[in-house]
Amino acid sequence: MLLHLSTWAEVETYLRQHQGIIIPIGSTEQHGPNGLIGTDAICADAIAKGVGDSTDAMVAPSINVGMALHHTGFPGTISLRPSTMILYIVDYLSSLAKAGFSHFYFINGHGGNISTLKAAFAEVYDRLAGLNLPHAADVKCQIGNWFMCRSVYQLAKELYGKKEGSHATPSEVAVTQYIFPEAIKKVSFPEDAPSGFPIYGAANFRSCYPDGRMGSNPALATPEHGKRLYDLAVKDLSNSYLEFIHGKQS
Repeated sequence: MLLHLSTWAEVETYLRQHQGIIIPIGSTEQHGPNGLIGTDAICADAIAKGVGDSTDAMVAPSINVGMALHHTGFPGTISLRPSTMILYIVDYLSSLAKAGFSHFYFINGHGGNISTLKAAFAEVYDRLAGLNLPHAADVKCQIGNWFMCRSVYQLAKELYGKKEGSHATPSEVAVTQYIFPEAIKKVSFPEDAPSGFPIYGAANFRSCYPDGRMGSNPALATPEHGKRLYDLAVKDLSNSYLEFIHGKQS
């Protein structure tokens, strides 16, 4: 059930029995020579919808611009500053909490969002406590990083080994190829990519990782791999969401 394709009356009916909602969050950033700029948002959105269908949970509109300042040396990247993203998340969740939602499960597609999201959650709890909502004490937020699911990680290592790398990975590119096969890019680039450099500012990042890859070879990606990875992510995160809703996770 998609929030943006529902009426207010349908949401009100949903809230009589359910207080959980899934929020896809990704990024709009470079993903190497053949990866789509929307990769992180595409993956999070599709997987969140799959989890919503599996668990009968409502899925909120995607947050498709995240914290990607270190990628802004590449054309097309759009980023929020951490402080801006925190404010955005606080307002986003405060609106939903006022309506009656209390359990916010973020399906995240971008590692750079994690620390900022956790900071935002602390701000949300503080904001809602000050609003004196009757269910403020019940509000909980959690992050489900699809690319860190145990089964997804294991399959990626099985398929790609060390060529999985840590950015513009074949696993995430494969998921986008499964979702949008018409947008598959055929580009030639070296098999080896640099790795191991720490992440600082945008100019430094591009000098260390000239084509945007971090130790990865996304040429190994296929739509068939993407389907397998997608199915595993949906299964794992569906279980995680239900455990979260039923109070089995913090």
